Amino acid sequence: MSASLAMTHLVPLAKEVDENKVTPGVLGFIVFAVMALAVWRLMKSMNRHMSKVDFKETPEEQVGASVSADGASAGADTPEEPKSKTGDQ
Repeated sequence: MSASLAMTHLVPLAKEVDENKVTPGVLGFIVFAVMALAVWRLMKSMNRHMSKVDFKETPEEQVGASVSADGASAGADTPEEPKSKTGDQ
């Protein structure tokens, strides 16, 4: 019963608001400020994490040698798979 009574009091207040003049108000400002602070904190965190990253690349000759050495040693460590008797693979 009280909910319907509250609605009857709020409906006339809604009619008093000018439909051509809508502003975000204090709640809109608070939401915008919170979002701006969140973006600012994320940017600071990203900057801190990016400063820890080492961007120095190894020369390509060393990279190629390490890849071929890894490939040769990986093939030697793995046993061969048994072949099926039917010849289907």
